[in-house]
Amino acid sequence: MSELIRSRRAWLGAHPLVADALVSAFLTVSCLVESTFQDSYGALPGRHPDVLCVVLMSVVVMSLTLRRRMPVPVMAFTLAGNLMLTALGYVPTLGAALACLVALYSVASHRGLGTSLPVGVLALVTYLITMAVQGHTFWQSLSNAVLFTGAWWIGRSLRLRRAYLDELEARARRLERAREADSRAARAEERSRIARELHDVVAHHVSVMTVQAGAARRILHRDPESVQDALSTIEQMGRTALGEMRRLVGVLRTEAEPARSELSPQPGVNDVSGLVEQLRETGLQVQLWIEGESRSLSPGVDLAAFRLVQEALTNTLKHAGPQARAWVRIQYADRQLEIEVEDDGRGLVAGLARPGGGGNGHGLMGMRERVALYGGDLRIGPRSGGGFEVRARFPLEVP
Repeated sequence: MSELIRSRRAWLGAHPLVADALVSAFLTVSCLVESTFQDSYGALPGRHPDVLCVVLMSVVVMSLTLRRRMPVPVMAFTLAGNLMLTALGYVPTLGAALACLVALYSVASHRGLGTSLPVGVLALVTYLITMAVQGHTFWQSLSNAVLFTGAWWIGRSLRLRRAYLDELEARARRLERAREADSRAARAEERSRIARELHDVVAHHVSVMTVQAGAARRILHRDPESVQDALSTIEQMGRTALGEMRRLVGVLRTEAEPARSELSPQPGVNDVSGLVEQLRETGLQVQLWIEGESRSLSPGVDLAAFRLVQEALTNTLKHAGPQARAWVRIQYADRQLEIEVEDDGRGLVAGLARPGGGGNGHGLMGMRERVALYGGDLRIGPRSGGGFEVRARFPLEVP
């Protein structure tokens, strides 16, 4: 039942004209009920409501259907209706007064101060004149003036609140667009860096193939067995290079940046121990465990694993505090390579405090790009007991 009520309210909020028509119909029915109790008007002079009065009141009240689209004309129309009822000598009716209050609220709620204030003053003066002509006392006129002022003030307050909420929503949308733009730029730059590093890996293998092919050509007739070994090396290097090229395709390459002429291989898992020693010299307490039987990894996975450990430890050094400790575990499983980097830092959460981590990367964004490139899984978050942890899994090709 509550879901049905909420859905109906949402539908009415999306169709304001229908909602206003329902309000107008309700007030019109109230006017018809009011006209049947003529004795409630007391000793006020004037004609009691008849058919003409009911028709005029109904037309005035039904004009509230357009109160949001045309608030000022509706306000003028309701005032004109009250003036006409007064000119015809009818006893003041509650329906016409409510129509004026709703119309005044609509003007203050949907128009700026430059329009709503003079319209409100004019409506108040006009209504007070009609009440004086109808024979109301001073206190009755004062109470109605307070009601008119309150209706205008409520409408004005709601307009200011809507403007404030609209500004907050617009600011949130701008911030969201800016965040998405920054995220796209960070991804593009990180993918560009990954592409350059993979390019270096492929270039290294091609250069080895070239050297082996040249050596095989020179000893082709003198040492056929060495030629066979060279051809096997060329075949292996070619397959590895083709595998890396498949990953390289689709990764954005920034052509504006100069290509690196260095053809040396990139660092890998075997270089993590050297990285740990460098960080220990900076004062960070790091422990390293390498579990399982070490095996040859593809150059891309080897590089991605090293960069992930480097990024995580650099974030720990920057954000986890001077007394933090870190643990690095690298495990070779049957079909995957698992990497865990944890710290017990009490400072800001590493990688979440800043979008960038170590080197030229972009922190978490760079980690996710690298792991996703090789079909792995990455989990980053707070560590139970305090600190931060990074866990990654790279699937390995079974020979």
